[in-house]
Amino acid sequence: MTQLDPSVQLRREPMSAFQIVAVAICVALNALDGFDILAITFAGPGTMREWGLGPGGLGVVISIGLVGMSVGSLLIAPLADTRGRRPIILLCLILMTLGMLLSATADSVMALAVWRVITGIGIGGMLASINAMVAEYSNDARRDFCVSLMTIGYPLGGMLGGMAAALLLAHFDWRAVFIFGGVVSIFILAVVWWRLPESIEFLVFKRSPDALDRINAIFRRMNRAPIVEMPFRARQEHISVWKAFDSTLASRTVLICTAYFLYMLTCYYALGWIPSIVAALGFTPSVGAEVSVWTNLGGIIGGALLGYLARHVGLKALASGAMIATALALTLFGRTEPDLVALRAVAFVLGFFLYSSAVGFYATFVRVFPTHVRATGTGLAIGLGRFGGMLGPMLGGWLMAAGTSRPSVAGIMALGAALAGLAIWLLQGSMLAAPSRAAARGS
Repeated sequence: MTQLDPSVQLRREPMSAFQIVAVAICVALNALDGFDILAITFAGPGTMREWGLGPGGLGVVISIGLVGMSVGSLLIAPLADTRGRRPIILLCLILMTLGMLLSATADSVMALAVWRVITGIGIGGMLASINAMVAEYSNDARRDFCVSLMTIGYPLGGMLGGMAAALLLAHFDWRAVFIFGGVVSIFILAVVWWRLPESIEFLVFKRSPDALDRINAIFRRMNRAPIVEMPFRARQEHISVWKAFDSTLASRTVLICTAYFLYMLTCYYALGWIPSIVAALGFTPSVGAEVSVWTNLGGIIGGALLGYLARHVGLKALASGAMIATALALTLFGRTEPDLVALRAVAFVLGFFLYSSAVGFYATFVRVFPTHVRATGTGLAIGLGRFGGMLGPMLGGWLMAAGTSRPSVAGIMALGAALAGLAIWLLQGSMLAAPSRAAARGS
């Protein structure tokens, strides 16, 4: 037997197949989040046609799910630090499954909005838990890579889900999109129940009466030697959100929160309206979903590329440049003629920079906020960003309903990403500089 802290073992030693599977499940969970968030955009043209919705009405339905995500982020996600990662993941999956399946039964805008809120609560509570689970089942050498994989899971889910939605919408109505999402959620729920254990680091930290037995049960599944006793852990000081606004952090906290709010305004307008804009140009809803697939494919490539380049190039230049390029790409999309090849190409470029901006933000959070307020500062930025995400689709819908032209709406909504890039560029200090060559070679 060994008395080494089990979480230290996981950090120092090569990752086992058990740990790789745990990370892969979390990637799949984030992919499911990606599809569930975008499901309403795939179904949007069908609901507009069936219920006679205008652009403003659809914008509200798209945004209402983000209200649920905010509730989940604020009320459900913190429970992962008190009740455990695994039970909260299971709870969120149940909420998402119910929300998706019941959305398929909706016979009015109000009913659909209610079920989208339920789905959003599950999605909002999920991210914090899987982010912690990935970090705590990765070793030090692969942690950043594994977290990047989890982040890329979102556009991967959007791409694969969009492909499935395009196929379904070619033969069925919009309800098939939600039924498909519900069935996939049930499958992943079974996988999580069967294969995803509690976080060992959480068990060490909480020190429940059965923690030693639970850790050793997990170690047996990993073919590791059991531990004799629970390791000592010093009590951590309670960190208030106001610590992110002390004299040394206030300016960078304000800039990063403002930047993420503005970026999310542009991001959720683009993701929420692309399928409906394509359909409004005279294409079928299934073609709108297919164009969205190209956005997510570009996102997978762009996010992976920025994650790689950040080891060699200054993060400030990469992140702010990606946001400026996002603004230009969205403006170009608004001016693209109804030619399917051109729409696919511009959607790919838009997704490339849109999701590379997202990866840039998560990397920036890690570098801008020091260890003692990293989770607090990151949670604050993401929480405020949700409000930008809610505003984006609604503002775009209202502008369209007011008769603003498609190119003008795209140009107005692109301003969010452009201003976000400026805010990132204004961040001071060396934390966003390129790592040294020695550090890059050793990472």
